[in-house]
Amino acid sequence: MSGLGRRVALGALGAGLAAGGARAQEAGLQPARLAGTVQFDMAPDAGGPPWRIFLYRPEGPAPEAGWPVMVLLDANAVMGIAVDALRVQAAYPTGTGIAQAVLVGIGYPTEAPYDSVRRSWDYSPPPGRSFPPHRPGGPEVRTGGAEPFLEFIETELKPRIASLAPIDPARQAFFGHSFGGLCVLHALFTRPQAFADWIAISPSIYWEDAALLATERRFAALPAAARGTPRLAMAVGEYETRLAPFQIGRPDAARRQAALETGRHLAHAQEMAARLRPLGLAVEVTELPGETHMSVLPVAINLALRFALGPR
Repeated sequence: MSGLGRRVALGALGAGLAAGGARAQEAGLQPARLAGTVQFDMAPDAGGPPWRIFLYRPEGPAPEAGWPVMVLLDANAVMGIAVDALRVQAAYPTGTGIAQAVLVGIGYPTEAPYDSVRRSWDYSPPPGRSFPPHRPGGPEVRTGGAEPFLEFIETELKPRIASLAPIDPARQAFFGHSFGGLCVLHALFTRPQAFADWIAISPSIYWEDAALLATERRFAALPAAARGTPRLAMAVGEYETRLAPFQIGRPDAARRQAALETGRHLAHAQEMAARLRPLGLAVEVTELPGETHMSVLPVAINLALRFALGPR
C-alpha cells in the first residue's frame, strides 16, 4: 500500500473508531493506560510550543533522600518500555538489583513515536543549520536548538518534577538515543553537574562534522572540580558497524553501508571513552549483539536502568 493509501486507511479507521465509541463501551473495551504514569503538556516560560511530559511515580513512601530520577528523551517512543521494565524489575530487587525510581519522559504532543522536525532542533548542539523539508510542503528542518532545550530542563522542568514527587538531587540520570544521545553528550560537556549518570545510546557524535568534539575539548580543559565525577554509559548495536543479515543484498544495501561508515558509532564512542577515562570519568562502552540502530532501544533501556538504578 502506498503512503497515501495508508494515511487514507488510517484516517478511515480513526473515523470508524470514533463513530463506534459507544459500541466499544458496550463491549467492555477501555483505553489502556500506562501504570503509575501521568502526562501533561508544558511550554517554556519564554514561549513556544509545549513538550509532552510523562511522569512515572512509584507507589509507597520514598527513601529518606528521595527517589532517584531518570530523564528520558524521545518519550513517545520509549516511555512504555522504560516504565514496564522498571516496574517488573524493581518489584524483585533481590533478583534484579534494580531499585524503584521516578521516570520523567520528554516527548511531544503527538501519538507518533517521534516528532522528527522538533527533535532535530531540540537535540542538536549549536550552531546548527537548515535542511529542506522531510516531505513536500512540510516545514523546514532546523538544527542547533539544544541550548534552550537543556535550559528548560534544568530551570523549569526539574523544579516542576520536584513539586510532584520527592526526588534525590544526587541520583539523577539522563538518557537519549541517536540524536538524543548526541544531546546527552552535549549536556554532559556543557553542564556536567546537571546529572550524575549519563546514558548515550548510538550517539550521533559524527553529526555536523563531529562538532561535538570541540565541546568535549572545552570540557576536558575545565578544572577537575568543575567537571565533577559523572558516570557515562554508551552503547551501540552490533549492526551499526555492518549490515544486518536481513539488509544484505537489498536495493538500499550500498547506501546503508555508506551511512554506517559515516556514522562510525562504535568507533566514535570507544575513542571518546579513551579520552574521557584519564580525566577521571567512569565510562562504559557496550556493543549490543544482534541489534540495529533502531532495534537497540528495548535492550538499551534495560542497560540504562541497570547502570543508573542498579548496585553501584
